[in-house]
Amino acid sequence: MEHETVSHSVSERTLARLPSGTDVSVTVHRYEGGPGPTVYLQAAQHGIELNGTAALRRLHERLLEAELAGTVVAVPVVNSLAFDHGSYVTPQAVDAVNPNFNRVWPGNDDGTLQERTVASLWELIEAADVVIDLHSGTADMLEHVRFQNGEHDSRRLASVFGADYLMTDPEPDRSLEEYRGTLRTAARLAGTTVIVPELSNSRQVDLEAARRGADGIENVLGELGMLRTEPLDPPSQTVLYDDGGRVGADRSGLFEPASGVAIGDRVSEGRELGTLYCPATFERRQSVTATTSGVIYSLTLESAVTAGEKLAGIADLE
Repeated sequence: MEHETVSHSVSERTLARLPSGTDVSVTVHRYEGGPGPTVYLQAAQHGIELNGTAALRRLHERLLEAELAGTVVAVPVVNSLAFDHGSYVTPQAVDAVNPNFNRVWPGNDDGTLQERTVASLWELIEAADVVIDLHSGTADMLEHVRFQNGEHDSRRLASVFGADYLMTDPEPDRSLEEYRGTLRTAARLAGTTVIVPELSNSRQVDLEAARRGADGIENVLGELGMLRTEPLDPPSQTVLYDDGGRVGADRSGLFEPASGVAIGDRVSEGRELGTLYCPATFERRQSVTATTSGVIYSLTLESAVTAGEKLAGIADLE
C-alpha cells in the first residue's frame, strides 16, 4: 500500500430533527492518505462513556503527523443527546421506545428518532472495511476488547489492540439473537469486521485509559498496513466468554462488596459477592452471589443502586 501525508477534513452530519426544529448532528473527521482500506471509529454511544472520545482526540493528534494508506473516519461523540444530558441512554422524552442507542442498529429510515439517527450513521459503516466501536465501563472493570467469535480477522485485530483480556460470545449463532440491535451484531450480519474495546472508567476522563485506547487503535491501523509503524506485540492475553454471568440487584438500596472480592478473581457459582441493604432501616435486602463460575470482570463500586442494576459481571474462561 502507498502511504501519503494525511489530508484531514471535518464535516457536520445531520442525523435527525427535534420537535423544536433543532438538528441532531455529529462531527465527522476524515483522514485520507494513499489507497487502502477504510476504518470507521466511533465513541460515546452511551453518553457517560467519555474515554473513547478522549482516546480519539489523542489519535487525531497522531494521525495529523502520520503517513497513511487508506481512510480513517472518526465520530468522537456519536450520541450527542445522551452526552449533553450526562446520561447513559438517550432521554426518554426524545425516544421513549428506543432509549438505548446500541440496541437499534442498523436503524430504520421510517422508525423512531433514534432509529433514524442510527440509519444515517449506518451509511458510514457500510462504506468501512473495519469498525472499532469504543466503549468504557465502570472504574472497577477488567479492560477488554470484544471480538466476533468465529471471525478470524475480528479475533486478530482484538488481540493486536493490546488489552490483557479479550471477550466473546460462546455461541455465535445464539449471540446474533441475544445481542440483535447492537452495532457489533449488525456489522457482523453485514459482513463487516468489528471489534469493541471496553476501556476502563466511565463518567470521568482517565488519562491512562485514553492513552491505551489511542495506542490500541494505532496498533490496529499498523496491523492493517495503514501506518508505517508495526503494531506492538500484544501481552499474554486471557480470553473470556460472556455466557450470561450478569449479577443484578433484586431491589434498590446500598450495595457493599464482600471483603476480599475484587475484579479478576475466579469465583464459583454461589460465592458471596456482597450485600444489599436498606439505607433507612438497615434491613438486609439481598445477599448477592455469583450466578455462575468464572472470572469477575466488573464490580460496581457505586453503592447506591436501583432494582435491576448490574452489580457484577462474570465470564467463563476459554
